[in-house]
Amino acid sequence: MITAIIQARVGSTRLPNKVFAELSGKPLIWHVVERVRRSKRIEKIVLATTVNPMDDSLAEWANSHNVEVFRGSEEDVLSRYYQAALSSGASTIARITADDPFKDPEITDEVIDLCIEGELDFACNNNPPSFPEGLDAEIISMSALERAEREVQDPLDREHVTLHFYKHPEKFRQKNLSHSEDISFLRWTIDTEPDLEMARLVYKHLYKEDKIFLMNDILRLLESKPEIKDINMNVKRSVLFRKQDL
Repeated sequence: MITAIIQARVGSTRLPNKVFAELSGKPLIWHVVERVRRSKRIEKIVLATTVNPMDDSLAEWANSHNVEVFRGSEEDVLSRYYQAALSSGASTIARITADDPFKDPEITDEVIDLCIEGELDFACNNNPPSFPEGLDAEIISMSALERAEREVQDPLDREHVTLHFYKHPEKFRQKNLSHSEDISFLRWTIDTEPDLEMARLVYKHLYKEDKIFLMNDILRLLESKPEIKDINMNVKRSVLFRKQDL
C-alpha cells in the first residue's frame, strides 16, 4: 500500500502553531491533507505526530477529519515514522511535511512512479534541488525504511527521516527527479511570517474550494505579480540537513 505519512507537531520553534495558521479560511494542515488526497497514487494518509500533550489538538483535529493518527517519539522521528508505516501496512511511503501548503500531487505521483517502476529504495526531487522549496517529494520503500530503523545510530540521522538515505547512496538504490529548469530559488514553504504572508496572497488569488492549483498555476501568478514572490525571497533556502521543526 502506498501511504503518505505527514509528520507534524504544534511546537514549531520558528513559527509556533503554524500547522493551524489560517489560509483562505482553513488551517494549513487542512490544505496539506487535501493536496495529498488529490494524488492518484497514494492510497492512505497517516498523520504522524508526537506523544507530547501539546499535540493533542493536532491529533483531535485529524480524528475529526477522518485522518488516521499515529503518535510516537518527539525526538526520534525515524522511529515515529517507521512505527507509523508499520501500523498502517505501508509498502511504499511518501514523506510529507506539514509546512508545505503548495505540495503538488502530480509531482509527488511522478516521484512515486520513479521509485516503484525503478524498484528503488528511495526517490526524491531535491538532490540536487531544481523545484521550488516546498515541492519536495521523498518516497521510501518499506524495506529501506526498516533497514534504516535497524541500522541508524546517530541521533541526528534519527531526527531526520531521510538524512541517512542522502548520506549513503551506496547503500540504497535511489534516483532524483529533476525539473527542466532550475527554479529552486523560489521559496514555497512556511517557516517565517514572510513565508506565511506570501502563502496567504497566493491562496487569495488562486484558491477555489472545488479545484486544486498546481505548480504551473503559481508560476503564472508570480510572473504576473512578482511582488508576491519577493515577499519571502530574503529567507534563505533550508540546508538539506538542517535541524527541522517537524
